Amino acid sequence: MNHYDLIVIGGGSAGYAGARTASDLGKSVAVIDGAGELGGLCILRGCMPSKTLIYSAEILHMSRQAHRFGLHIPEAETDFKALQARKQEIIREFQEYREGQLEDERFKLYRKQARFSGELEVTLDDGTTLSAEKVLVATGSKVASPPVPGLDKITTLSSDDILDLDQQLESILVLGGGIVACELAQFLLRTGTRTTLIQRSPHILKSWNPEISGTIEQTFRDEGMEVFTGTSNLQLMQMEGRSTVTFEQDGQQITRDAAHVLNALGRKPATEHLNLEDAGVNLLPSGHIATSCHQQTSNPNIYAAGDCAGPHEIVHVAILQGECAANHAFGKEAAPMDYDPLLLVLFTDPQAAVVGLQEPQLKERGIPFLKESYPFDDH
Repeated sequence: MNHYDLIVIGGGSAGYAGARTASDLGKSVAVIDGAGELGGLCILRGCMPSKTLIYSAEILHMSRQAHRFGLHIPEAETDFKALQARKQEIIREFQEYREGQLEDERFKLYRKQARFSGELEVTLDDGTTLSAEKVLVATGSKVASPPVPGLDKITTLSSDDILDLDQQLESILVLGGGIVACELAQFLLRTGTRTTLIQRSPHILKSWNPEISGTIEQTFRDEGMEVFTGTSNLQLMQMEGRSTVTFEQDGQQITRDAAHVLNALGRKPATEHLNLEDAGVNLLPSGHIATSCHQQTSNPNIYAAGDCAGPHEIVHVAILQGECAANHAFGKEAAPMDYDPLLLVLFTDPQAAVVGLQEPQLKERGIPFLKESYPFDDH
């Protein structure tokens, strides 16, 4: 049996950060990643490809508004195959760099799937067994399918599918109102797709300050998107290749249909295959791995970082968690994770960013606060 100081399950941003940190401390490290491509969510199917496409859509939108700036641009349209080629070119550099980092001599890389076969023992899908002094679980997340009536009976698109589009969609129903839903809905709208966004909460971006979410909502509507918030009793069905959604808003029943449905209702931890019970690792009701402020699980020798641990699906958080976990695991002083000063950025147009606790969170905690605003229209 091969033995290491640290086994890292998952080679994304959190896993690599933990592996690198442990290696810098002089520890032997094995990284296990059985995904078809190395790189992790941010590089392959998250931040980098989405922002690449969103920026292209913004340029397209501005070109169509050229007359406002004294410019004459007769025609502007989307070439989806060219969009994809540019996206692949941009992310390939980052992906190859990450592959090189994982494949260098600092780590032993296993391109396999792994599951716990003991408290500090993992078995790969080829039967190889590994053991370690410490283990870091960083298996990321996958698209969630909440219990919406009819959702499991229709064909839906995920954010992965939208980021790989090589042709324009005629129409789409976007389910959800979080960051991913908002960014991709505006991208689709601006590239020519009739877009309807449906959100259960009173506003999109429900945890953000109302002034921000209200401004983004109004922008969407001004650009031609249908936005429904405060909905209930949502039901989905599919007939003759089209999807229909029925829901209630302000006591009225509303029906909309489209050629496609984007499930942007969130993601869930990718932990089912790990056999965490045999490792003595507990889960939260949300399905995330329960961790301390140093990313330590209910098994003190096992840590978790990134999307599988939560509470935020942000690459910079994942990196900090991986570093914190590795330092704490091997006795180096590590500052506990503190999410109160978190920075969040929304890459819609207009863009928005917030730092620290927002108004809904302050109210929830009963923290007194002062509120001031200043209009930036005149700048």
